[in-house]
Amino acid sequence: MEEPLAPPSPPPATRELDQYPHPVADGPGVAALSSTWAPPEAALRGRRRATLPSGRFLTAQARSPAGRRCWGRRLPRARGMGRSRRGRHAARDQAIQGTNDSSIVSKCSTAALGYIQDGFLQYFVTKRCRRAPLIHWGYYVRARAVDHCVREFLLQSQGHPRRQILSFGAGFDSLYFRLKAVGLLSCTVVYEVDFPSVASRKAALIKGTEDLAMVVGGVGGRESGAMSFSVEDYKLLGVDLSELSKLEQALKEAGLDPDIPTMLLAEVVLTYMEISRSDALIQWAAQHFSCAQFVVYEQMHPEDPFGHIMRQHFSRLNSVLHTLAQYPDCEAQRRRFLQRGWAECSIIDMNEFYAGFIPEDERRRVQALEPFDEYEEWHLKCSHYFILAASKGEELSWTPLFSKMPVFSADDPPRVAGSISASVYTIDSEIAGLRRYGHHSVLIKPHVVLTTGGFGEQDGRHCRLRDFHVLIRNEDNWRVGSVRMEKPGNTWGGRLFHTVTCVSGSQALAVGGRMSPMKADLGILWLKFPESMTASDPDCVVVELVCPQSTEDLASSRWRHTTTEVMCQGQKYLFIYGGRSAVQPVLGDWYFLHLEEFSCRRIPVGGPVPEGRHSHSACSWNGGTLIAGGLGAAEQPLNSVLFLRPTGSGFQWQGVETHPPFIPRYSHTAHVHDGKLLLVGGVWLHSASVPGVTVIDLMTGFSLDYQIDTVSLKWPLMLHNHSSVFLPDKRELLLIGGGGNCFSFGTHLNLHPVCLCLSNILTSQ
Repeated sequence: MEEPLAPPSPPPATRELDQYPHPVADGPGVAALSSTWAPPEAALRGRRRATLPSGRFLTAQARSPAGRRCWGRRLPRARGMGRSRRGRHAARDQAIQGTNDSSIVSKCSTAALGYIQDGFLQYFVTKRCRRAPLIHWGYYVRARAVDHCVREFLLQSQGHPRRQILSFGAGFDSLYFRLKAVGLLSCTVVYEVDFPSVASRKAALIKGTEDLAMVVGGVGGRESGAMSFSVEDYKLLGVDLSELSKLEQALKEAGLDPDIPTMLLAEVVLTYMEISRSDALIQWAAQHFSCAQFVVYEQMHPEDPFGHIMRQHFSRLNSVLHTLAQYPDCEAQRRRFLQRGWAECSIIDMNEFYAGFIPEDERRRVQALEPFDEYEEWHLKCSHYFILAASKGEELSWTPLFSKMPVFSADDPPRVAGSISASVYTIDSEIAGLRRYGHHSVLIKPHVVLTTGGFGEQDGRHCRLRDFHVLIRNEDNWRVGSVRMEKPGNTWGGRLFHTVTCVSGSQALAVGGRMSPMKADLGILWLKFPESMTASDPDCVVVELVCPQSTEDLASSRWRHTTTEVMCQGQKYLFIYGGRSAVQPVLGDWYFLHLEEFSCRRIPVGGPVPEGRHSHSACSWNGGTLIAGGLGAAEQPLNSVLFLRPTGSGFQWQGVETHPPFIPRYSHTAHVHDGKLLLVGGVWLHSASVPGVTVIDLMTGFSLDYQIDTVSLKWPLMLHNHSSVFLPDKRELLLIGGGGNCFSFGTHLNLHPVCLCLSNILTSQ
């Protein structure tokens, strides 16, 4: 089975619709937002629609026995405990079967955009929708991982006169047709098992579609017992996997041979079964086959914020992920198979597979297919899915499937020095305007925080946010102020991933950002506000937007960059560094913008040129700037700390050694206080925990990690694409916004600003 998309549910949690130049259809609220597109003429050639005896068309959409759509429909309560339990099980099974129908649309969209080559998926979809790039990337890496395992099995077993593939919960998967079309099924029989209703629907589609029937070599024999479709090298069975005795009998009658090389495949299947039943299936397979390989693709890490949202999504759809509680990570899954009779077991997460098994030129091809700018959600999704291969048998050299070393190894766990309690800031009015990500927050006065841009919630919908937002502190309380924007014109428009830097008591500079990955020529804006403001002033803050004379386009046509104020020979400059553009996925250049003349100057910079990066952090320090982390050209997080140190004639790049090296990360925020660099949140790939606060002593290089204790929060705290403001008088961090699109599970936005009190950790070092 598959991962279903979220059905419509309030409040809307749509994707960033105007981020991409095409419609998307994932996440809650898609019913009103999705747009269908007609298949090309070539795709329709040879298509035949199957009909039922009554003459009605059979479609690929799940329906109840009465013919009504059953997605999310509550079954009537039956009388008696037994019947009620049967009703609940029926509703659960229908929900699980429904995952096939949403997933096949996503697979078809992935193929249509050129991520994968599969001309057969189109025949199993009656209404196509173009999915978002994040969905395409997710299904692409999944398809590559499964394809890698299948081809390895076929390669290892090619000397045997007979072999077989057994696919559990196959749904409308096209594996058999793809392998048959390229001649890889020599001496091989493919068995597919799914719920009887799913198998019957697939059989009808095969019989009624000319191109599919040509591949299988006919329309198969008559349905008999569990057999829905049967030809010499393809058997389609309708059996509930949880009924092991019936499964074994059906496979035996279909001709499955336990004594020849066998590959068993389960893509997001075992997790939907009760743990005792899926464990029994794993053990049965180890005992039943003498020479076999079991490949599994499914979810893990339910305990962190992304995992919480993932579990919540599936539970809401009545498709509970049962195995996560007992087998939450790779090591637990590996032990699970070894303890149930499998001789070897290799397992990696999808970040490791993508970096270690997909060639660089292929990754570049994928990057060029369509605009993409959801790196955080991509890496989080991949860290919550694994590909596993267990094997047994001496006839073949069943070496671990993933013995090839990836380009990186798992990071050492962070040295956790303690925890920091998170608490919700008390604010005297509604703060819905701060539920956003990709924004920027800056302290424009000791008691005033200005937040600009981003994507979030406004008037009950999700969109790019064009209004400014102000928080005003009065002693220990915050209140929401209003902002009047003067001369906004078309100069603002709602930017994402821009920067705002205060350069005086009454002016700040907004640099770069994007409207979409294809529209990033947003330039530079002056934000001018009153010179003197006190906490007792009226709530309305006037911000004037002024377009300066043009600067170099290359300096401002970027996003996910940083800007910091530096000093050179007594002159103030804005140092613009890194980021990405509509042309370059990673930038490594920099500019010095003279703040009085407002022009870019060439200033000598010595030392080794650092690796290009985006989504890094930058802080002004001792006249220069500190750069930390970021995402490099290989789409891997970086763990370097660099100091652009002022010299007599210019600047010098130098590295800052940290002990121990901090875990590579990006999409974090950073602050410097009293000789210590604070790294807040972000995304990292190879640790069971999520980033909290890392404190680096800039004199000694000694670093410590602190976890964030979120027990007092009633929602998952996702600290990426957020902003943070350090309040030095209180030694507190104000965390604003954060979150993003969680694959097909909907959009998550942190609900309230959060306070982190750092007094203890800043005095203990």
